[in-house]
Amino acid sequence: MNTTKKHHYRRVMLKLSGEALMGKKDYGISVQVIEDIARDIKVLVSKKIQLGIVVGAGNFFRGARLNGSKISRITGDHLGMVATMLNALAMQDVFTRLKIPVKVMSALPINGLIERYNQRDAIEYLQQGLVVIFAGGTGNPLVTTDTALCMRGIELDADLLLKATSVDGVYATDPKKNPKAKLFSHLTYDEVLKKELAVMDLAAFCLGRDHKMKLRIFNIFKKGALLRIIQGEDVGTLVE
Repeated sequence: MNTTKKHHYRRVMLKLSGEALMGKKDYGISVQVIEDIARDIKVLVSKKIQLGIVVGAGNFFRGARLNGSKISRITGDHLGMVATMLNALAMQDVFTRLKIPVKVMSALPINGLIERYNQRDAIEYLQQGLVVIFAGGTGNPLVTTDTALCMRGIELDADLLLKATSVDGVYATDPKKNPKAKLFSHLTYDEVLKKELAVMDLAAFCLGRDHKMKLRIFNIFKKGALLRIIQGEDVGTLVE
């Protein structure tokens, strides 16, 4: 791959779901998956791309799935926020071992382990060349880490939001059920609403739309996809 191409983005915010981190496992964390992702990220770091990562926790816990159980949705969401810290700490360890400069910040800090998210400090870390992993979601229940992606992207003046998935982008129908489903290469926010496409939760989607953020949905498991996106190639689906 030609890695001398011009980079189209200065600062990027990436959402990694918990499901992506467990790979082919049914539960928990796949260190191999984190290592594979980290190696692609290391290339971006070497190219002076500033990268923030919002991490989910679907591999451990989902508060929304507790509806009807004896645990309230609010408590469930708090449990999910804590679970994002497990993923963030595991990622930090792998990144450090691969000599990727990294910092973990959280909307819900743990004294002596994870520092509290602060906009100015986060920008300074990014400018210093650290990959910043954001845990704890937004720190509030009833919203997803998709919303955290949009909020951090807006607050930190990112040029692009990236949502990593296990499929190649946004399809007209579920590609796992319909192998012939149409893949969209480009959509507007209005088209997504009109077609009722499942891009992200509505609160997050409206944030991105209102702040005119560029959002690209892509397959994180395709090697080199991150760099190709940074170089301006048409990978996955662009929403703007």
